[in-house]
Amino acid sequence: MPTAMTFTSLQEDIRRYIERGNFSDTQVFDQIPRLINNAEREIAKDIKLQGFIQVVSSDLIIGTSVYQKPDRWRETISMSFGIGEDLNERTFLFARSYEYCRSYWPNSNLRSQPEFYADYQYSHWLIVPTPVQTYPWEVLYYELPALLDQVNQTNWLTDYDPVLILNRALMETFLFLKQPDQAAAWEAKYRGSLGNVDKQDLEKVVDRTTSRQRP
Repeated sequence: MPTAMTFTSLQEDIRRYIERGNFSDTQVFDQIPRLINNAEREIAKDIKLQGFIQVVSSDLIIGTSVYQKPDRWRETISMSFGIGEDLNERTFLFARSYEYCRSYWPNSNLRSQPEFYADYQYSHWLIVPTPVQTYPWEVLYYELPALLDQVNQTNWLTDYDPVLILNRALMETFLFLKQPDQAAAWEAKYRGSLGNVDKQDLEKVVDRTTSRQRP
């Protein structure tokens, strides 16, 4: 039967690789969960995967121009909302800078059909024009997956790419242990895994407007 990675098994794998971190080695034992979470955050920064895409459906509310982003939001992919007689005709909002949106629609008390959105602080969006009615609204975005812990034993990384998170977690662990040669070796393994995942994702992901290309 194939093995599966969990938060518990990942910690045990790390202890075996580093040959440290048992219950009596409290400094390392207590640090391993933090290092795993650091690895998850860094992976989410390094790569955009279909597995990190989430969809949220809500409403644009009449007279409301500022909306809260979902928990663990990292980057917006697209926004659309429904118009027409039955509000089922989808149209997209276009991303603009905050300054552009405020200049385009300086009086938030005036209302019309929305056209643009901007990041408004890290945790909010600004929608302009201010909605003239309530519209069904859908947002696609990249999220930071729910971090692993004793309760949340698995996530997309443990289910679909356990090698990637193992390599990154070991890199973080050897950095913590101040073993730069070992950290560099695991960083090379991590970069190799990252490149393989990115290549696979590039072959199937579309940027919603054009083919996705490497920078």
